Amino acid sequence: MADTPSTLPDSADDAHLKEHTLETRELIKGHFLHAFRDTVRLPDGREASREYVRHPGAVMIIAQLDDGRLVLERQYRHPVHAVMIEFPAGKLDPGEGSLACAQRELLEETGYVARRWARAGVMHPVISYSTEFIDIWFARDLSAGTRKLDAGEFLDVFTASPAELLQWCGDGRVTDGKTLTGALWLQNVLSGAWVLDWQDGEDAGAAR
Repeated sequence: MADTPSTLPDSADDAHLKEHTLETRELIKGHFLHAFRDTVRLPDGREASREYVRHPGAVMIIAQLDDGRLVLERQYRHPVHAVMIEFPAGKLDPGEGSLACAQRELLEETGYVARRWARAGVMHPVISYSTEFIDIWFARDLSAGTRKLDAGEFLDVFTASPAELLQWCGDGRVTDGKTLTGALWLQNVLSGAWVLDWQDGEDAGAAR
């Protein structure tokens, strides 16, 4: 049996894993999906095809009220034909910064405006077939306003305690990948294991 490293290898040693793109062909460009097929050279010299979707990126907002409750949504997702429990989230517009997108999406979908923001990190939800990344933002010091949903957008906004959300993740009522990841971040932030750098909205925007 081969020895298994017990520490994370240096990324400079990844040449034996990397693929190199030889050709790119556009497959489809729809209203939302932009799909491609690449011909790549594998580490052993052979060629293979890789099909994937280019995505502009997105944000997710873990917004917490003063009493500790979380702002969540219920939204029907056509590909899985189900109403899903999710954190507020949305796609980046062309040229839009990550925080600006988070502030816009939180207001449009929930009606809330947050004074304090902290960028937790980034996740790649579907690395096997998409370039999509999701920036994870925490938001606090919320004030309620009026939602501005896009045409054709229908969702319910509700609140739940962190304990309720974690229970729903555990019993299978929450299956959305980004929300499960958000719950992991939330759990570690609340326990003090992971520390956030909180800033006023304008200051956080300047940092991004």
